[in-house]
Amino acid sequence: MKYIFLSIFSLHLVFSAVAQTGKRKVQLVILFDTSNSMDGLLNQAKAKIWAIVNEVAALTYRGASPDLEIAMYDYGNQSLSIKDNYIRQQLNFTKDLDLVSEKLFGLTTNGGDEFCGAVIQKSLTDLSWSADNGDLKLIYIAGNEPFNQGPISYKESCALAKTKGVLVSSIFCGPYDEGVRTFWQDGATCSGGDFFNINSDQAITYIATPYDSLIQTNNIKLNGTYVSYGFSGADKKMKQSKQDDNAKTLNEAVMVERAVAKGSTYYWNGDWDLVDAVAADSTVLTKLKAEDRTDELKGKTDEEIKVLVTEKSKERERVQKEISELNQKRLAYIEEQTKNSNSKPDDFGTAVAKSIRKNAVQLGFDEGQKNE
Repeated sequence: MKYIFLSIFSLHLVFSAVAQTGKRKVQLVILFDTSNSMDGLLNQAKAKIWAIVNEVAALTYRGASPDLEIAMYDYGNQSLSIKDNYIRQQLNFTKDLDLVSEKLFGLTTNGGDEFCGAVIQKSLTDLSWSADNGDLKLIYIAGNEPFNQGPISYKESCALAKTKGVLVSSIFCGPYDEGVRTFWQDGATCSGGDFFNINSDQAITYIATPYDSLIQTNNIKLNGTYVSYGFSGADKKMKQSKQDDNAKTLNEAVMVERAVAKGSTYYWNGDWDLVDAVAADSTVLTKLKAEDRTDELKGKTDEEIKVLVTEKSKERERVQKEISELNQKRLAYIEEQTKNSNSKPDDFGTAVAKSIRKNAVQLGFDEGQKNE
């Protein structure tokens, strides 16, 4: 009996070790106030979404990159239904980063009532949150009206967040003292989250580097390595280009951050790109049907498609490596340019980046290079 007990105990240790070294997950939910006064907030978010993705990409857990899932809601928009507490889910948890960008750039403002407790609770009950306490589960809510408005108490939502191991952080768009007085600080600290205040109307400034144009040139090369397939393949390839254009309309640095994100493991498009699909499942090409062949595949034999995918895969690996190396030089240049400067006030992007990094390290993740 003693030996049976020891054997069971040994197996328990083995399984525990496996569980502790398993791949971690980062679940990131953003709740945007889209009432009339929040155009500046949305502009900051559009400008910093790729920098936030790159912040997560810099994290590892015992040497492995975590999975990233992003969800998004907007609230306080008068065009929404009062029966839904002026809340709308823009995205369920997704790994499709182009879709995240598309939804973000599609947000518009319109005056309404902002119910923070209600939108937090909805995101907690709607979404499939991980049950693993080792995963990083984060909600960021941004807005500027009192946090205690609406039919659902933020304290009730806070208590629910704690039972799920979700940290709720608040970003008040206005003066620090007002954020404290209107319960935004309490709305964050009650679940162990972080409180920030920002000037949402402040334009974000960037530091141009000698590597920006080279990264953008490589981004064009990277786009050329995608081989679309399936019913939505051609359309999604066009959407990829559209999100490049959206980033470019804001600032060259935003386009650079997007290119860097596209070079990371998080930018995966196996549902429409054969290179990513084959990397995940080598049998995909044997299952390719006639109706799955987009214009760029029509007229090619199975062997020609296999050769094409192999060549594009090698080219992508080379270009992504080049982007990564250029980005390391870019970050070092920015750090050198800013090392003697006074710290700047937070914007939406820096607030989220700081919070992700701090909470990830506290949970046992390895701290990567800063990407603010």
